[in-house]
Amino acid sequence: MVKILMVCLGNICRSPLAEGILQFKLPTDKFIVDSAGTGDWHVGHQPDKRSVLTAKNRGLDISCQKARQLKQSDFEHFDHIYVMDTSNLRDVTQLAPHAEAKAKVKLMMDEIFPGQNVNVPDPYFGGQEGFDKVYDMLDEACELVAQKLLKEHA
Repeated sequence: MVKILMVCLGNICRSPLAEGILQFKLPTDKFIVDSAGTGDWHVGHQPDKRSVLTAKNRGLDISCQKARQLKQSDFEHFDHIYVMDTSNLRDVTQLAPHAEAKAKVKLMMDEIFPGQNVNVPDPYFGGQEGFDKVYDMLDEACELVAQKLLKEHA
């Protein structure tokens, strides 16, 4: 079983969308996808209602997800860790217990724009259109991640 973790700041906007999108693209008998936040403000809460609505409008149900905070054991449990922006990248790699764990951490948009440090913008303080834009970005990146993982783990 290959395990993938999506990480953003609060685990209620971007990473729940990324989790739902990638889960949809991968067979559940071979892959586990989860998400977490670097902060603890929303632990136990459902994703933001705008994320839930955006996913629903695209045929995905993420309403059962519950926010959680990234923990040290995640570095051992997960094979791949994708972060949504350079701030998350810095925070997550600082928590990594060793070089092998750090090597698991990748910037999500590097899948589309390798080495360009493109961020998935945090839509939290904006309107619904920001969530739609984030969904489209994540959908494109998750498609590339899914293709790569399916080839690696065929």
